[in-house]
Amino acid sequence: MKAEMGAEQPETIAAIVAAHRAGTVTPAQTVARTYQRIRDHNDPAVFISLRDEKDAIAEAEKLAAKEAAGLSLYGVPVVVKDNIDALGFPTTAACPAFSYIPTHDSTAVARLRAAGAIIIGKTNLDQFATGLVGVRSPHGIPRNAIREDLIPGGSSSGSATAVGAGLVPLSLGTDTAGSGRVPAMLNNIVGLKPSLGMISTAGLVPACRTLDCISVFALTVDDAALALSVMAGPDQADPFSRDRPLGAITPLPANLRLGVPRSGQLIFFGDKKAEAAYADALKRWTALGATLVEFDLEPFYETARLLYEGPWVTERYLVIRDLLASAPDAIHPVTREITAAGARLTAADTFSALYRLQGLRKIAERTFTNIDALVLPTAPTAYTTAQVLANPVELNSRLGTYTNFVNLLDLCGLALPAAMRGDGIPFGITLLAPAGHDALLASIGRVFHADTKLTLGAKGVAQPALAPLAASGIDDIPIAVVGAHLSGMVLNGELKALNGQLIEATRTAPDYKLYALKTTPPKPGMLRVEAGKGASIELEIWSLSSSAFGKFVNAIPAPMAIGTVRLADGRSVKGFLVEPEVLGEARDITAYGGWRAYMADAATA
Repeated sequence: MKAEMGAEQPETIAAIVAAHRAGTVTPAQTVARTYQRIRDHNDPAVFISLRDEKDAIAEAEKLAAKEAAGLSLYGVPVVVKDNIDALGFPTTAACPAFSYIPTHDSTAVARLRAAGAIIIGKTNLDQFATGLVGVRSPHGIPRNAIREDLIPGGSSSGSATAVGAGLVPLSLGTDTAGSGRVPAMLNNIVGLKPSLGMISTAGLVPACRTLDCISVFALTVDDAALALSVMAGPDQADPFSRDRPLGAITPLPANLRLGVPRSGQLIFFGDKKAEAAYADALKRWTALGATLVEFDLEPFYETARLLYEGPWVTERYLVIRDLLASAPDAIHPVTREITAAGARLTAADTFSALYRLQGLRKIAERTFTNIDALVLPTAPTAYTTAQVLANPVELNSRLGTYTNFVNLLDLCGLALPAAMRGDGIPFGITLLAPAGHDALLASIGRVFHADTKLTLGAKGVAQPALAPLAASGIDDIPIAVVGAHLSGMVLNGELKALNGQLIEATRTAPDYKLYALKTTPPKPGMLRVEAGKGASIELEIWSLSSSAFGKFVNAIPAPMAIGTVRLADGRSVKGFLVEPEVLGEARDITAYGGWRAYMADAATA
């Protein structure tokens, strides 16, 4: 079975789920498309284990037979970093001698499956999640999705390249020192590193158990935030789990204050193109209305040095000490060298570092008293595979310049594509905020990413328009308008008088006809017809409070009515329709595709 979908194939989670719900694409077709893309991509280093295609399609077909309305990841193919347990796959941490067969899903994977996701494979990684480069695996080096000579980034190399290359729209990585952020930058995708404890780590092979978190790779911020909402929540099976309410995505806050390092504190290791791209990103934030506030980055650098120079490397040693003793040659040489150092640290070293970390955490808390979030480069530069293989430890360390301190300071992070440099190397920024502010980062990050107009991953596909939010209040109601209430049209003032907010411009499903009615002022009437017998009509979605919505609807004169309007992406929204009895004398203007085009033509007639 092969999906025949062409260039219009949905790429994002939101588009895929909408197409599945609308019935324009089936989950089985989406899964088949995924396997075809894996074959076409032809990179055996992406996966450590891949599910049988027929088995995955059979699951998708069963899923399609269920009631799908409540499944937020309905039929979405997902891949999982191979240090996270998923039933039906061995867990290897990229070390064959360590491999075991899990008896159940990790909590995160179980929650994805419950939301309708289909797990199709386990992805390659820097062995035992030790590294930011993606070249420390016996299973090979996954190809960077953007430029083949670049490292893919690690340790979540396979998961990031799978999303960047368009094989799947969602993957799980892990992040202890930047493994959910550096590979996101290098593959031009979004990397979401949640607050510690927000996603259960039950079923995760630990790197540093006190600092680990499961992370998300996706093509858009909205997709990443959706996946986080599915997996977030306390878990009794994880003693490090915390009950952290996620919060809602909101419009870009007024008076947004973003922290930027003091002059002279940024490090790019001589990479002038990266330095220029960061400066351009700051200009973009200013243009979006943010105020940039300088802060002292040095305490954050000091925290970063603690991660590998302090006792936390002992946590890595604890995971593999038995293997180090019994079969040291089974471990990658660089991983072995880094991890073995953990055996030499003392309890005195540990407490000394903990005392210093507590002081640094207090400094970080004070930094955020007048700053909403920090905006930093995700990584200071990018390296080729050849460069890293020639200098594996130092260059890896450089890549963690802006990531190593984050989990030690209990921050959440969101890595965003920011630019495609002239040399074809992607550049990204990361937003950082205190734990529990994940929704704030998503709210501001989605606006920045959309403003860049960068294409998604390596596929060259344009970003979709930002989806409407629940706007300014929890009781707000969206309403679709197609005629005189459109922006700039004669009755638009009625919406504005009720404090209506324009959410988006979009189109209906191709199931409607539009008529010019004989009314004063002129108005159109939109009628739902048999599927495929109509056209896709331009409209706008506005948002009104529930009380304003009631006033607005109460004032609508016949023959207008409010009904359910189906949008092109499968969503439904309340909006203007017309009573069919009055259409006998009306002119069919469906061919114009919308009221604006008709009125413009009428004005020149």
